[in-house]
Amino acid sequence: MARTAKTRKTPAKSKSAAKDADFALHSLQDAFEKAKSFDASEDQMMEFYRQMLLIRRFEEKAGQLYGLGLIGGFCHLYIGQEAVAIGLQSALDNDVDSVITGYRDHGHMLAYGIDPKVIMAELTGRQAGISKGKGGSMHMFSTEHKFYGGHGIVGAQVALGGGLALAHQYNEDGGLCLAYFGDGAANQGQVYETMNMASLWKLPIVFVIENNQYAMGTSTARSSAETEFHRRGTAFRIPGMDVNGMDVLEVRAAAEIAFKRVREGNGPVLMELNTYRYRGHSMSDPAKYRTREEVQDVREHKDPIEGLKKALVEQGKSEDDLKAIDKDIRKIVAEAADFAENSPEPEAGELYTDVLVEEY
Repeated sequence: MARTAKTRKTPAKSKSAAKDADFALHSLQDAFEKAKSFDASEDQMMEFYRQMLLIRRFEEKAGQLYGLGLIGGFCHLYIGQEAVAIGLQSALDNDVDSVITGYRDHGHMLAYGIDPKVIMAELTGRQAGISKGKGGSMHMFSTEHKFYGGHGIVGAQVALGGGLALAHQYNEDGGLCLAYFGDGAANQGQVYETMNMASLWKLPIVFVIENNQYAMGTSTARSSAETEFHRRGTAFRIPGMDVNGMDVLEVRAAAEIAFKRVREGNGPVLMELNTYRYRGHSMSDPAKYRTREEVQDVREHKDPIEGLKKALVEQGKSEDDLKAIDKDIRKIVAEAADFAENSPEPEAGELYTDVLVEEY
């Protein structure tokens, strides 16, 4: 007798699956497209300009100190990406929100308003540094400011960011975690494990991909099957946003929409900030994988600081006013470098501190 195929029973649709027709992953992008520029006051625009310029001049000085041998190890500069950190972190509630990032971290700390002197002292390995000179460029840290690094393992900060978000939820403190990572780290498995958990538990976390196009030295076109990184959360029902990371007002506008959704208990958001780093991956990278003409074209037509400067001039700010700000910033950075160079190195006994979380 011929065998008859068994009829496979179709399981009942889950409650969430039944809502698929109403689930729009593009809803945040739709809202963003209606108002892509933050309606900043003149004072806010001037502060954005000052903060971005501080990061730019600070990083330029850090590059000089590295060349002089005063900064050791690896040093990853943030030049070109200033609008991302300033646009996003200016929208945070510094009393409750937390930030975690990878090893290109100087700009994020400066965006927090942390004293440039203690950041430069950390870069040069001095006792006065924010991590007592033991973290250096890649491992900045400040629990006081709820800034949790500065992480050298690619993508590791994302999983830790999930833990920070869980703590916010558990403590019911109203805070969210801003977890930065790059286009290279976006291909790490732990990123997607974290996305799955964050979506499942509706954790208050904003995943931020700083897409500077080249990761450590390989273009996104050669390294990623899906180069539209804001789509990467689709499998986990995480809405994505595609943002011009070279425009601080656009970044801030996107932040307003994303943070509001997360604070209302709707779970995570994934933001792709399309940006560009002018220097190599680190100070030791000659960046031969791209042309000088490409870099110069971005500098001339998409620079975040020059773009905001143009907007300020159009609103009536004089070139002299803006030059005065630059002069003041250069003085602050020079003082930070002098402070770092004249600060003592850590005592040998510091090797044995901050190893375990306990009294010893």
